[in-house]
Amino acid sequence: MDHRDSSQKSAGQMNTSNVEPMTFAQKALARASGCDRVDVGEVVDVRPDLVLSHDNTAAIREIWLQFGQERVAAPEKLAITLDHAVPAPTTRHAQNHAEIREFVREQGISSFFEVGRGICHQVLSEEALVLPGQVILGADSHTPHFGWLGAFGAGIGRSEVAALWATGELWLRVPESVLIILEGELPKGVTAKDFALRIIGDWGADGGLYASIEFSGSGIEALSVDSRMALANMMAEFGAKSSYIRPDGRTRDYLDAVLERRAARSEAAGRLGSPPLRAASTQLFPDEGAAYSATYRYDADELEPTVSCPHTVDNVAPLSAVAGTVVQQAFIGTCTNGRLEDIAEAAEVVRGRQLAAGTRLLVIPASSLVLQESMERGYIQALVAAGAVIGTPGCGPCMGNHMGVPATGEVTISSANRNFRGRMGTTDAEIYLANPAVVAASAVAGRIADPRDLV
Repeated sequence: MDHRDSSQKSAGQMNTSNVEPMTFAQKALARASGCDRVDVGEVVDVRPDLVLSHDNTAAIREIWLQFGQERVAAPEKLAITLDHAVPAPTTRHAQNHAEIREFVREQGISSFFEVGRGICHQVLSEEALVLPGQVILGADSHTPHFGWLGAFGAGIGRSEVAALWATGELWLRVPESVLIILEGELPKGVTAKDFALRIIGDWGADGGLYASIEFSGSGIEALSVDSRMALANMMAEFGAKSSYIRPDGRTRDYLDAVLERRAARSEAAGRLGSPPLRAASTQLFPDEGAAYSATYRYDADELEPTVSCPHTVDNVAPLSAVAGTVVQQAFIGTCTNGRLEDIAEAAEVVRGRQLAAGTRLLVIPASSLVLQESMERGYIQALVAAGAVIGTPGCGPCMGNHMGVPATGEVTISSANRNFRGRMGTTDAEIYLANPAVVAASAVAGRIADPRDLV
């Protein structure tokens, strides 16, 4: 059961002062703007902790050059990843990459990740370049991804990124916040992706427009780190400005381990530096009694596998309603569902089976670390044995550049995040979105299928 709750209270951090309580978004933007507090609707000048760009860096550079500057304002705050068209599929893409490498060199940008390292959101998480409570602004619409660790991540345009390169700051309107509560444990076969699609289907693709989506409840606390990433990432398809999941022991253990590995690498390379910043030192929590524009409640045990049907992400249906739809291509990957947990689920489904005749399965890990661990655990071997094709870590066919563009009239079932007409490069093709296990089962069956029904 789900319903809109008129109550605007949350189980956030206790507010013992007489100051009006704040949501997470208010606290994060207050910190980033140097203010004691900010109010919803207020426009503030924010200095983000990190600025993200990817293959679009060359285009942003052309805008930035119009400012007449030779040096970016804060190169240590820039993170650039080549991920959207990798390896370069055309001479034009290769030239774009070459220009980005030269820009990185001349500006002294240390947080640069080459072709094959993986998708920006996954890589920056693996490198712990963003910590709880921090603000990251990125030239990619799925930057709300960083809400998985309790950070304020927001997608912005290329011109805005160019302005950040030039000045180090950008004005933002403080968003309203929406609270989504999930209680209970997800049933077998139901994932965070299904929950995200259910939310978007219930309230529409613009249901969270320019809002900060805060998640709470025992169902959220039970989610793995990989599942939290998937849920926060999908809020971009809800229209959200940012998302937020309360950091806890799982979050801190993940980040502390990464920070320790980074420190060890620096020591091994003979570089001296300060002790690693602990994740717990930056975290922020909403106050109890903070005001939300809406509150939605869900019971986990009433959720089911869900599929987004062509050609809009909010055109959702229960898996059972679309089962049997013939598919020619299945794709597992992207910044939403290309992680170790996702590949493990797919491998479990196909192990000992073969893909259906006339159906191909493309698997693209979200990062080189995911690929490496998937190999170490035997997941890649199981997928290849079933007939799957493994691609270079990156975005792959998600935006229609290459590595899996469908033919006219073909049907793809994908673990990606968007299915509007032409998204994967072909206007007259259909895209269904589902969780990775359903995608894998569909590749085995040759039609949309529930993995629990495979014989």
